[in-house]
Amino acid sequence: MKVAILGGGESGVGAALLAKQKTYEVWLSDAGKISDHHREVLLSHQVPFEEGNHTWEQFFDANVVVKSPGIPPTAAFVRRLKEFDIEVISEIEFAARHISAPIIGITGSNGKTTTTALIHHMLISAGVHAGLGGNIGVSLSKLLLEEEKQVYVVEISSFQLEDTKDFRPSVALFLNLTPDHLDRYQGSMELYGQAKLRITENQLPEDVFIYSKDDPISSQMISQSEIQATAQNFSLSSQADAQMQSGEVRIEGESWATEDELPILGPHNQWNVMAALLAVRAVGLSKDQARKGLLTFQPIPHRLQPLGQIDGVSFINDSKATNVDAVKYALEAMTAPVIWMAGGVDKGNDYAELASLIEEKVKALIIVGPHDDKLRASFNGPIRQSHSMSEAVSEAWKLSEAGDVVLLSPACASFDLFLNYEDRGQQFIASVEELRSTI
Repeated sequence: MKVAILGGGESGVGAALLAKQKTYEVWLSDAGKISDHHREVLLSHQVPFEEGNHTWEQFFDANVVVKSPGIPPTAAFVRRLKEFDIEVISEIEFAARHISAPIIGITGSNGKTTTTALIHHMLISAGVHAGLGGNIGVSLSKLLLEEEKQVYVVEISSFQLEDTKDFRPSVALFLNLTPDHLDRYQGSMELYGQAKLRITENQLPEDVFIYSKDDPISSQMISQSEIQATAQNFSLSSQADAQMQSGEVRIEGESWATEDELPILGPHNQWNVMAALLAVRAVGLSKDQARKGLLTFQPIPHRLQPLGQIDGVSFINDSKATNVDAVKYALEAMTAPVIWMAGGVDKGNDYAELASLIEEKVKALIIVGPHDDKLRASFNGPIRQSHSMSEAVSEAWKLSEAGDVVLLSPACASFDLFLNYEDRGQQFIASVEELRSTI
C-alpha cells in the first residue's frame, strides 16, 4: 500500500510516521518549506519527502492521499486528485482506521480545548489509560505510535473533519457554532456547520452524540439533521440531560457538582463541564470517579488562565480567545473592572455583540499590535496603543488599581506580532512576571 501525504506540518508528519510504522510505502510533499524540526524527524525515520513542489507522479499511483487540514479542499492540486478518483482523506480519518479502542471526539467553535482536556483528566484520574491528541497536543497519528490506549480523546476542528469518510467516534461532542473561519467556507455558516456535523455522520444508535440545547445555531442544524446516535444535551436554562439547577450541575436530576466546586470560571465553562461529564459517563465513569477528576482539574494554559495578583490587580491570560464569542465568554466570567488587552489580525470581527459587556465591565482598552480602527471604535473609554507585549502590560498596569483585572483576551489571530496564540500567551506571562519583579 502506498500512502502519499500532502503537507509537512504536525498532522502530515504524524501520518507519515504512522504509515511508516505500518510498513506502507510513504511519500510526503509540501508545497512550502518544512520546518527544521519536522525535516529532522522525517530524515531520522527515513521518510522520503519533497518541499517547494508537488510531484504529480508520486500521488497518481498512491492508494490513498492524506491531506493536512491547513490545505483547503478547493486547492487546485486537491481538486485534480479527486478528478482522477484518488482517495483523499484527512489525517484524523487515516489515524482512526488504525484504532480499535473507543474514540471521544470533540468539536465546536469555542471550548473544544478546555472540554477535551477536562475529559482526558477525568479519565486519567479514574485510572483509565486514555490518550489525548488531535487539534490539541500531538496529532492523532503520532499518538498511535505509542502503546495502545483504552480510550482516545480527540479535539477535532472543522478543517480536520472535512475529509473524513468512515470516521465514527463512540462519543461525539458538538459544543457550539459561532462565526469563525468563514473565509474557508465562502462566508457561509451553513457550510461551516455542516463540516462540524460530520463528526456524527457515521455514528450508530449505540454511539452517543452530545450537544448544547442553548446554542441556537448548532441546535437548529442538529434538529434538521438525521442523527443516528443516541442524542444527549446540556443547558444552563432549560430541561436537559445535564443542566444547571439551583447552583448545581445535575445529570438526569442527580447533583454531580455545585457551581462553587467548579475549577474553571464563567457560564461557558459550565457548559464545558456538563458536556464533559456526559462524555465520561457515556464511557463508563461513575459519578464519584468523574468528580475526582473534575475537582482536581487545572485551567489549560492561555484559556482564562489566572496568573495571580500584583498589588491587588489580577492578571488573566486568555490568549486562546481568537474570536469575538470567546471574548464574550471571558467578559461574562469577570466580576471586577477589566483592563482589556485585545487586537491582532482581524478575522472579520463584529464587536457590536460585545457592546453591552464592554460598557458594563471594561474600564480601559489596550490595543496590542498595529492600529485597529474597528476595535478602537468599539470602546468609548481610555485607550492605549502598544507595539509589544511588554509595552501593553506596562500600559495596563498604569491604568489599573487594586481590585481590577487585566485580561488578555484578543478576539484576533496572533500573526502580526507573535508566532501563534501560545507565543502571545507566553509573552504575556513573561511580561507579567517581569512587572512583578520590578514592583
